[in-house]
Amino acid sequence: MDPSLIIPSIIAFIVGLVVIPILLKLCKAFGLYTIVREREAQVFTLFGKVIGTIDEAGIHYPLSRFGPKAILIPFFGKKQSVSTALFQHYLRSLMVNSEEGTPMGVGIWYEMRVMNPVDYLYVNANPEGSLEANVASSTISTLSNLEMEKMLEDRHALSRSVRKTVSPLSEKWGYCLGSVYIRKVAFTDQQMVHNITEKVVKRLVQVTSAMKQDGENRVGLIQSQTAFKVSTKMAEAASKRPEVVGQVLNAIGKDDAEILDAVLEVMETDKLLESNAKVDVLPGNASYLLQLGDA
Repeated sequence: MDPSLIIPSIIAFIVGLVVIPILLKLCKAFGLYTIVREREAQVFTLFGKVIGTIDEAGIHYPLSRFGPKAILIPFFGKKQSVSTALFQHYLRSLMVNSEEGTPMGVGIWYEMRVMNPVDYLYVNANPEGSLEANVASSTISTLSNLEMEKMLEDRHALSRSVRKTVSPLSEKWGYCLGSVYIRKVAFTDQQMVHNITEKVVKRLVQVTSAMKQDGENRVGLIQSQTAFKVSTKMAEAASKRPEVVGQVLNAIGKDDAEILDAVLEVMETDKLLESNAKVDVLPGNASYLLQLGDA
C-alpha cells in the first residue's frame, strides 16, 4: 500500500465513524429530516398550533412538506409521536345485577387503534382512561337488570350493543374501536356457586341413574326376546325331528329291511340304556316257566 494513502484513509475512517453520525444527529435535532416507524404517526406543532401530520413509514423531510416554517419547529414548536398500532384491553369483574337480583361479575375485552392523532392528543387529556370508563359504564348499563339466562347466552348481541354505544365517543377522541366481546359472566356469590354446583351434581346423579336403569331394562328386554326366539327355534327343531327321522327310516326300509331292523334295535337299546330300567335277559332255548320258577 502506498504510504501516502495511509493518512487520508485514517482521516476518512474517523470521519465516517464519528463525524457523519454527529452530523446526522444534528440534522435530525434541527428538524431537517425525521424517521417515521411502522404503525406510528408524528404530529408537528408550531407556536401551539398543529401545522401537519406525517403517518407514512420512512424518512421524511419537514421542509418539503411544511415549507420554511419547519425550521422553526425545533425552537418554537415540538414533534409528538403517536402509536397507531392495534391495542387490546381487558376489563375484569365489572359488577352488574341480573333481573333476579343476582350479583354477577362481567369481563369484557376490546380492541382500539388511534385513527386521528391530533384529536387523540388535544381533544381529551386522558383518552385511554376515558375510553375504558365508557366501555365499563356502557357494559354495566347494557347488562344490568337483564334476565340471567339472556345475560349468559346472548353475549354476542350484547357485545355489539356495547360497541355501538361507545364507538361515537371513541371517534371524537381520535380512536377507532375494534372488536368488543363479553368474554366472561360469572357468579360472585360463592354460596350461590356452591348451591348451583350441588344441584348440578344431584341432577347428574339422577340422569346417570336413569340412564343406567334404562340400559338395564333394554338389556333385559333383549335377553327375553332372544330367549323367546331361541326356545321357538328349538321347539320347531324338536317338532321336525320325528318327521325327519321317520323319512330317513322309511328310505332305509325301502332299500334294505335288515338294516332298518338293526337300526330300530339299536335305537330301542339306546332308549333302554337312557331310561336306566332293569332288564331281565332270558336264553332263547329255555323254558320261560322253568326259568321263572328257578328265579
